Amino acid sequence: MSATPVSRRSFARALGAALGACALAPRFTPLAAAPAPAPPSGRPKQVPPSTHADLGFPPGAVRIDSNENPYGPFPKALQAMAPSERGCARYPDAMEDEVVAALAKLHGVGPENVTLGCGSGEILRMAGMAFLKEGKRVVAAEPTFEAVLSYARVTHAEAAKVPLTSDYRHDLLRMAEVCSASTGLVYVCNPNNPTGTIVTREEVGAFLDRIPRETMVLVDEAYHHFVEDTRYATALGWMGKKPNLLVARTFSKIYGLAGMRLGYGVGSKETIEAMRPYRTWSNTNAAVLEAALASLTDTSHLETTRATMNATRSWLRAEMAKDSRATIESHANFVMIDVGSDVSPIIAALRERGVYVGRKFPSLGSWLRVSIGTQEEMQKFVTALRAVLPAASKAA
Repeated sequence: MSATPVSRRSFARALGAALGACALAPRFTPLAAAPAPAPPSGRPKQVPPSTHADLGFPPGAVRIDSNENPYGPFPKALQAMAPSERGCARYPDAMEDEVVAALAKLHGVGPENVTLGCGSGEILRMAGMAFLKEGKRVVAAEPTFEAVLSYARVTHAEAAKVPLTSDYRHDLLRMAEVCSASTGLVYVCNPNNPTGTIVTREEVGAFLDRIPRETMVLVDEAYHHFVEDTRYATALGWMGKKPNLLVARTFSKIYGLAGMRLGYGVGSKETIEAMRPYRTWSNTNAAVLEAALASLTDTSHLETTRATMNATRSWLRAEMAKDSRATIESHANFVMIDVGSDVSPIIAALRERGVYVGRKFPSLGSWLRVSIGTQEEMQKFVTALRAVLPAASKAA
């Protein structure tokens, strides 16, 4: 069954409310386009906290729980989102075509190979609805981002979870072995959320060769831009060679547009056509489309953002090493830290101090996922963790 389209009128009301809230309560401060300084000095100033009650966080809260970019949209994107007749008075259909064309050119494919989504989450939903019918199976790592597994429950598809390797990476060999004629979709998050680990170019290539052509391979590359390891490669390199390959990307992470909601999928023409009936009607908005077009041209700011956040990530791991706390080598904008016991009381104790971190992942129950914030935010986190961890461990 196709997804029920929302009306343009209800969508416009929701968009207007969202843009009004953003205008009243800006959360982000743009990151200056300058070389990344050496940690810990010379970092960008802490982002002024929002006081807007609807956000549900107290003033001054350190929000490092959802893998967002703490520096917000790129400067060019902020300028592009300024109200205009083009942006506010007209439906954005033509602008959608512009963004699709820009993405197709960027990835060396045709416009028919690209579809837009309300965040990459909608791309995952569209894939789940298209390829996970009742009697089908989805294969995924454990733990990983759970959206596709959630959609599988809606379609009454079976879920096969494959534990990570001893170094917390996807066990692609085992995942391929689990695939059968009944497997409608296999999901690979690379880098993986919540571990931040990657699978290499060679591993992905061998994996794709083992998957039956009837099984759709969905590679989620939400954190692609943070990877600097030369062994890594985007799965887009196999586009055109593997008709059963779908790659999902988002503007929510390094581009700093999580609150604006825009993602996209790249696949064969047949794959995109199979997903299209499940796309929400009018699932983009004029402001985010303008911001996306501007962001794609601002490559220097992207590099600055990556360097700054990755340097902060390295600093955090070094601080944890000083405390003899293990961390998982991350290639994304978050880090997993082993606290040595059930992580739940530590999460609660940090929250009491105004520091909001990621939730508990049951299969990694002693590991705390911490998003990379500004340098000042991470220093506050480290101070809070060192204060609460002994007491929280005893309470557990």
